[in-house]
Amino acid sequence: MAYDEALEKRIRKVLAARRDDVREQKMFGGIAFMAGGHMCVGVIGEDLMARLGEDGADAALDEPHTRPMDFTGRPMRNMVYVAPAGTRDDAALAAWIDRALAFVATLPPR
Repeated sequence: MAYDEALEKRIRKVLAARRDDVREQKMFGGIAFMAGGHMCVGVIGEDLMARLGEDGADAALDEPHTRPMDFTGRPMRNMVYVAPAGTRDDAALAAWIDRALAFVATLPPR
């Protein structure tokens, strides 16, 4: 499955200041960005995937352009997909990435 390489580059630009603890990994037929050893955000098809935790994901689903991440056919309660309209400008993309970084910062170190 192909994924949006332009979105990948935009994410990489937002995360550039954190290069020491961010790595990229191909997965789910797309690409994931790991922060502090935890999956944080990624690109599946043309959508942003954001790991927000259960509470954060529940809140995000009340916002436009989001839906549950259901890659396996069952919704993953701590992740959401954000459609391209929700990441159209750099500020919106950075806000989603910041939310995901804030969540993974609460997880135990790896």
